[in-house]
Amino acid sequence: MDKRWALILLLMTALVGCGRSSTPPPTPIATAPPAGTGPGASSPLVAASGEVVPAQEAELGFTRQGQVRTIAVAEGDEVEAGQVLVTLDTVVLEAKVRKAEAALAEAQAQLARVKAGAHPDEVAAAEARLEAAKAQLAQAATQRDQPDVGATEAEVAAAQAQIAATMADRLAADELHDKTMKCVKVDMPGGETKKICPALGPIEEQARYNLQAAEAARAAAQAQLEALLAGGDAEVRAARAGVRAAAAQQDLAQAKLDTLQAGATAEEVTAAGARVAQAEAALQAALAALDQATLRAPFAGTVTLLEVSVGETVSPGQAALTLADLSRLQVETTDLSELDVGRVDRGQPVTVFVEPLGVEVTGQVVRIASQAEEIGGDVVYAVVVELDKRPPGLRWGMSIEVEIDTEHED
Repeated sequence: MDKRWALILLLMTALVGCGRSSTPPPTPIATAPPAGTGPGASSPLVAASGEVVPAQEAELGFTRQGQVRTIAVAEGDEVEAGQVLVTLDTVVLEAKVRKAEAALAEAQAQLARVKAGAHPDEVAAAEARLEAAKAQLAQAATQRDQPDVGATEAEVAAAQAQIAATMADRLAADELHDKTMKCVKVDMPGGETKKICPALGPIEEQARYNLQAAEAARAAAQAQLEALLAGGDAEVRAARAGVRAAAAQQDLAQAKLDTLQAGATAEEVTAAGARVAQAEAALQAALAALDQATLRAPFAGTVTLLEVSVGETVSPGQAALTLADLSRLQVETTDLSELDVGRVDRGQPVTVFVEPLGVEVTGQVVRIASQAEEIGGDVVYAVVVELDKRPPGLRWGMSIEVEIDTEHED
């Protein structure tokens, strides 16, 4: 029993000795401080080069071809917004405006006539012709009932005159009917082209009736003359033909009076109104073309470059002059990297060093380009800086260096 306890004690002593190690504990590994907190943190300043530029600048030219007639400015002149700078020859354009004005006046007058209807004098004349035709019909009926023996020279002459009159009426009715069959293409407001046949329908039907009546009157008058010239038993036939001719003439006079009293249809008014709208659009186009022959200043500024001369023919898009607002000069960077633009924001303060003048001036970021440019293989963004104060001697194009404080905003 004593030997067993001695053995157990010996084994425990050996195990405790084996659990100890002579190897020293590991040395802790040093770790880097968080980015931006140690002595090697990146600077809050973004530096870039640039140049002085006008707040507003434009190359101005014409949108149409023409010959330069006048130049009202010279390089270095200060101009106001809307001031005339250069003009082209406008003889042809002015003639087109006058033609368009005349066409509009005619269309407006036609619309007024259509809306007003027939003039009272025209109605009165048509009524008088109808009464005369009725009287002539009554006279022809009397002659038919009591025919004379033999045709007199006066009757033959009257019949010949009646034929001439009915032929003239027939020709006029034919021309009027031809007009009612015509259609026109009208440019409607909004650019739509519409085919309009303003007289088809009731107007054409009335014109066709007038034409048929006129032809009947001419045929009856011709028959009357032939019967008179035949003599003998033909006198009765002549008298009857005279009645038919007079009746046809009365019908024609009645149809003309009905047309005048009916007034214009809705289709006629619509067509006349469309012609007015078309003429107005043509006039506006002519006036716009005339206005395009005058180059005006879009803003107040200084003429920095003049590129045309009197008598020269210019083309659309060709630069005539350069206008710049030199009263407000800004700074624009030329090499701000794409790696730095993400840290730049509007309102951040800027220090600007103007190299030619050797002066520093403060400002702030007012605009950042949305689209990048590639310069010498580098992707850069233009940043515009508004200066707090304009130093004496500052000029367009001077080189500058800027430092943008990206940790502060206005």
